[in-house]
Amino acid sequence: MPNKGSYEAALKRSREVESDIAAGKVEKYTMLTGDRPTGRLHLGHYFGTIKERVRLQDLGVRTNIIIADYQVITDRDTTEHIRDNVYNMVMDYLACGIDPAKTMIFTHSAVPAENQLMLPFLSLVTEAELQRNPTVKAEMEASGHSLTGLLLTYPVHQACDILFCKGNIVPVGRDQLPHIEVTSKIARRFNERYGKVFPDVTGLLTSTPLIPGLDGRKMSKSYGNAISISMTADETARLIKKSKTDSERFITYDPDNRPGVSALLTTAGICTGRDPREIAEEIGNGGSGQLKKYVTQAVNDYFEPIRERRHQYEDDLDYVRDVLHDGNAKANDIARQTLDEVRESMGMVY
Repeated sequence: MPNKGSYEAALKRSREVESDIAAGKVEKYTMLTGDRPTGRLHLGHYFGTIKERVRLQDLGVRTNIIIADYQVITDRDTTEHIRDNVYNMVMDYLACGIDPAKTMIFTHSAVPAENQLMLPFLSLVTEAELQRNPTVKAEMEASGHSLTGLLLTYPVHQACDILFCKGNIVPVGRDQLPHIEVTSKIARRFNERYGKVFPDVTGLLTSTPLIPGLDGRKMSKSYGNAISISMTADETARLIKKSKTDSERFITYDPDNRPGVSALLTTAGICTGRDPREIAEEIGNGGSGQLKKYVTQAVNDYFEPIRERRHQYEDDLDYVRDVLHDGNAKANDIARQTLDEVRESMGMVY
């Protein structure tokens, strides 16, 4: 977690960018964001990041989304199901409103020139700086995996993702700011040492709602508490029906003492735009049965048009593959050009 001073400075820069975007000054901004294809995208992804990406894309910000397939192996020993996860991720993006005419969607492994930036970038940070990164430590502890070289250098790889396309804004939560600080440090040090190639990078701090899982814990497929975007209405209903609440019939919003009930109320509130406390008062003595019916209806109503669009893409997988193929081709063109600039700046063109 960044200290208060660095956070306040980051927040100030983020607000300046938001003001520019709101005023229509979007031409100077290029956004890079993305996900690891470790499973199906769920409501936490949608309300936490995807909805914001669509908003910025539609406002005219140059938008790039990386499906970070190489980063799957930072804390996993297998790539089983990765191809299926990647194509399902593309379908989710398209169904949620990501427009491939406006947004470049691509994968790590398909863009070798981007990954080659790791070599000069690694020379610009010290081992101590990487070891101090709190996000790397947190991810290692959460995974229960030993610290691999790839996980240790994860922030540098992320800098490659951002800088190869000259990205200068990255939507992040406060806990991800240390990664942006590493990227900024790498860009600044490269420019000072070899000449100006890379832009200044700003973390676009998002006030995204925290979507708890159906049991009150963090929403995660591994916990079995996540509602996937790709679920059918019936699958959603069954999952919500099985969710644990408590023995108290009267419904109240109390995240500390009633995590299961409060998680359902939070989900309903986000999908309907209502205050969870207001929903709780309305249901009152209706109990958990009425609460679950309300949540099911709220989720299914909200995601019905998204799921309908997704079904169309499921029936046209050739189009889905073409979207990724075209995005990879564009990313390769950009990466080769950036790598040429880097090698020219370093005097390595022979």
